[in-house]
Amino acid sequence: MKGIVLKSTGSWYLVRVDDDKIIKCRIAGKIKLDDLKLTNPVAVGDEVTIEMEPSDDNQAIIKNISPRRNYVVRQSPRKKHQLHFLASNIDQALLIVTMREPNLKLGFIDRFLIMTEPYSIPVIIVFNKSDINTQADMALFSEYKIYAEIGYVVLLASSENGEGISELKLLLKDKITLIAGQSGVGKSTLVNSIEPTLDLKTEEISDFSGKGQHTTTFAQMHRLSFGGDIIDTPGIKSLSFSHLEVMDITHNFREFFRISDQCRFSDCTHRNEPQCAVRSAISKGMISEIRYQTYLNLLSEVEDQNYWERHDDV
Repeated sequence: MKGIVLKSTGSWYLVRVDDDKIIKCRIAGKIKLDDLKLTNPVAVGDEVTIEMEPSDDNQAIIKNISPRRNYVVRQSPRKKHQLHFLASNIDQALLIVTMREPNLKLGFIDRFLIMTEPYSIPVIIVFNKSDINTQADMALFSEYKIYAEIGYVVLLASSENGEGISELKLLLKDKITLIAGQSGVGKSTLVNSIEPTLDLKTEEISDFSGKGQHTTTFAQMHRLSFGGDIIDTPGIKSLSFSHLEVMDITHNFREFFRISDQCRFSDCTHRNEPQCAVRSAISKGMISEIRYQTYLNLLSEVEDQNYWERHDDV
């Protein structure tokens, strides 16, 4: 039978077959695809072929994983030389952030986009908890509209007053959407406002640390009553990219890449090279200085990773 992976716990997987039946599955032997060093070889969203266990009518074995049309991976928080699947075969991603409670980390949005841009996955950036935003927050939010200018959808939303909920329903309808965000941004509460029947577990911000607590342990796909599926993922504390090279960063800042063919050098990193179209565009106010600063920070971070740490298989 063919099915789609709804949940991955590392040892067992829930697979949906025949549109509504869910079967508990395990992996047969070692499965390795795409030459990636993964902590979780099977991702939520994977299309798999399963075979029922002879000794148990309620369990099956995953025999094969179909080629993925896209996937989102991050550096494993625990094993820096390995990658961790967030999801595969998605139509779009919805990134939830907040201006406050918790405060938005500078560069966090750009770091997330580095994971989705290689497959040109559309991203909706939702600034949640808009009901508690101050005038200063809204002034800062106007600067984040730069993401709409370069092709991403940007929305304000609130579970308290309902702002943005109807727009989000329209955007999620009939799509497979990865839901992600920092811990504590109200991801589960917002999803419950969109689809109350899910009743995802929620938790308050820690008074001690001012940070969110993990309420989702494993990624899991949920069906929406109005059409489509969402993949709920654990809250993200931080994003690192020791597995990337400089040109991976350079090619995946979309507004930089669009004009990079105008640079004098084909391998221009947009730092000190002469006749750089990107730096010229920044000086003219055509490209965000904020995005450029994050870009430079990411380049430095990747370069500062010891070569032998990033190539431990050499």
